[in-house]
Amino acid sequence: MPGDMSWMKARYDELNEKSLLWEPPTLEGPNQPRCQMDGKPTIMLSANNYLNLTTHPKVVAAMQEATATYGAGSGSVRAIAGTMDIHLEAEKKVAEFKGVEASLIYSAGYTVNVGLIPTLVTGPNDVIISDALNHGSIIDGVRLTKASRAVYAHNDMGELEAVLKAHEGSERKLIITDGVFSMDGDIAPLDEVTALAEEHGAMVYVDDCHGEGVLGDAGAGIVDHFKLQGKVDFETGSFSKALGVQGGILAGTDMMRTHALNHSRSWLLSGSQPPGVAAAQKAAIEVLMTEPEHHARLWENTDYFRKELQAMGFDTGDSVTPIIPVMCGESSTAKAMTHALGKEGVMAGAIVFPMVARDKARIRTQMSAGLSRQDLDDVLAVFEKVGPQVGVI
Repeated sequence: MPGDMSWMKARYDELNEKSLLWEPPTLEGPNQPRCQMDGKPTIMLSANNYLNLTTHPKVVAAMQEATATYGAGSGSVRAIAGTMDIHLEAEKKVAEFKGVEASLIYSAGYTVNVGLIPTLVTGPNDVIISDALNHGSIIDGVRLTKASRAVYAHNDMGELEAVLKAHEGSERKLIITDGVFSMDGDIAPLDEVTALAEEHGAMVYVDDCHGEGVLGDAGAGIVDHFKLQGKVDFETGSFSKALGVQGGILAGTDMMRTHALNHSRSWLLSGSQPPGVAAAQKAAIEVLMTEPEHHARLWENTDYFRKELQAMGFDTGDSVTPIIPVMCGESSTAKAMTHALGKEGVMAGAIVFPMVARDKARIRTQMSAGLSRQDLDDVLAVFEKVGPQVGVI
């Protein structure tokens, strides 16, 4: 006799009643600005594909060639027999790109955080100090530790300083923050964070998943943006966003790399990246380093789109990056706007509770270097049409 699963139906009904159900659309082809979703032509405004590298010919060709040469998979975990020369080449390219001694590539950005954070603290005599709006993968990583925990109000450096002073007696102090906050599109004041960390003897851990390819002079990320090379202990990130591929990034010192590959269970116990993915990772970084026009075009689109939305009367919150929220308030309003946009051929997802506060639902738009000015103008016309229909403007 199977177990009683009626509680699942009860949870489903509750989510449905509150307009909180996730109902992912189906992408029928490549993830690019003009795509096909659920059987209709669509302008994509909900992808992390900031530089439009998912379909870049050099990235695709690198994956195809490596797959033909090395096979579809590695056949093992990295720690035993799954480390290929192509994995090491990708890691060297990451380190060069980031301007650090070494890097380690994980299966995903999520597995970096859940696998690395627990190795950096040992028990209740240590403390993790985390920004209130940090990503869920950071929260999950913190939960796997036995360290004491403290949270400071989002980007509030006065409160961070107070928390550090309150934990002066802790053995290890680890400050963790997102670089770019994925729901609001604002950034951490990493210069101030590192200054406080140095003053109070704390380690700094920044998750730059949405900063790679976006922030910095050439897209090297938030550490480069603030010129803090050598002052951030653990810089983590992801290939699956601006770099257009898949996998997690850890960048820092040689000792950091050695520590992580000996202690991080999510790295030790996961099969290594398929060789085609490793080749594509390296190729994506090479494209970013040699073709700066993608980075420049991303920011041209970002500045134009945000300015035009604001001119129409939309509230774009605290965004200063290509993540541009359109604040809606109630979850039902955000859901209605997403539906209205979809009918007009624009994919822009609703972000609702529990991903954000109950009264902070929004449409999250994300810019891409692949969007043309005509694409943006077409989207803006749709926003101007449906905004009044759902009561957002």
